[in-house]
Amino acid sequence: MNYVLFDESRRNNLLPLTFMRPVADIRFGILTIREKWEKFLNCKTSTLTEDYLSAKFPRVIEKENIIINGAICPNKILVDEILHLEAGQALVKGDTVIAMHLDEDDFEMSSGAAAEIETEADLLEINYTWDIYSKNPLAIAEDFQLITKGRKSAKIPAHCMAIKPEDIFIEEGAEVLAASLNATDGPIYIGKDVVIMEGSNLRGPIALCDHSTVKMGAKIYGGTTVGPHSKVGGEVNNSVIFGYSNKAHDGFLGHSVIAEWCNLGADTNTSNLKNTYDMVKLWNYPDETFIDTGLQFCGLIMGDHSKCGINTMFNTGTVVGVSANIFGSGFQRNFISSFKWGGVTGFSTFQPKKAIDIAKGMYARRNLAFTDVEAQLIEDVYNLTHGYRRM
Repeated sequence: MNYVLFDESRRNNLLPLTFMRPVADIRFGILTIREKWEKFLNCKTSTLTEDYLSAKFPRVIEKENIIINGAICPNKILVDEILHLEAGQALVKGDTVIAMHLDEDDFEMSSGAAAEIETEADLLEINYTWDIYSKNPLAIAEDFQLITKGRKSAKIPAHCMAIKPEDIFIEEGAEVLAASLNATDGPIYIGKDVVIMEGSNLRGPIALCDHSTVKMGAKIYGGTTVGPHSKVGGEVNNSVIFGYSNKAHDGFLGHSVIAEWCNLGADTNTSNLKNTYDMVKLWNYPDETFIDTGLQFCGLIMGDHSKCGINTMFNTGTVVGVSANIFGSGFQRNFISSFKWGGVTGFSTFQPKKAIDIAKGMYARRNLAFTDVEAQLIEDVYNLTHGYRRM
């Protein structure tokens, strides 16, 4: 069977995080949603998404196909139900299509033409950007069980303080130096070749993905995921960093989502709670206005390749697009579009050629090849976001 993860309309509510990727490639918990499905299905998947993303995330169609909603996480009940779908059947939850079994000739059929079966499973799904951090503690706990079941953790070093060690899992190659690890409120997962430097304090649920680094004296609170090849320092609370991004210095990051290839300058701080304790409103791309999150705590949503200078201050509920470069004193505005260069005193347009040159340099530092496909993706997002730069 061929499995394809598809995007639907909610991908627009997940912008700017989905400008550079399908929904299924959002990191949520320890793994991306795609990685979760591939573990459950024990196979690789392809993608049905926007045309401009298809060069990097191609679609594969075979004689027999099951397409799966990329915003929904798998569980045993869902997977069993999907595996029993017959051709022309769709698995649904209310108005939400979870999966469809399609022959090659029927691949373009609409969900309305399928025979619907209502799932018996509870869904863990992301509908808006803030779901990624607000539901992340549960996603970490579920991934922890999926990844560690039947396996034995590397030994916790004697010079560390471990509380509830049975819920702490350390992969081989990780280096944990004189740190405090408290899994009372949720598990702590420490991936391959992770480095946790001296004096760091971690309170679960936390996921430190492969090759990530926690700097000396860091304070990492529950609900936090540090993606692969990322560095964190200072204070981080209930935040998700997708990968290849750095918040390596002092400063506070709370109730936030940071995409790939971002850098937060030293002593960058995010406000995650209003002085009035009101519910936070956040910029929504489809509505082109700020909408109510229903949450008191909301910090920063930052798209790929964006950066900020030292001592940057972000207001409660700030959205920053792709390839923005932000600096200067004072609180920044709550919505900064893609490819903006500047801060409180004003912005100019950050040209894509310069953004591509910087991205090439960042890839080279990680010994990764920056391809023509990556360059074209930056150009495409620049063109897609032209109208927002007038706001």
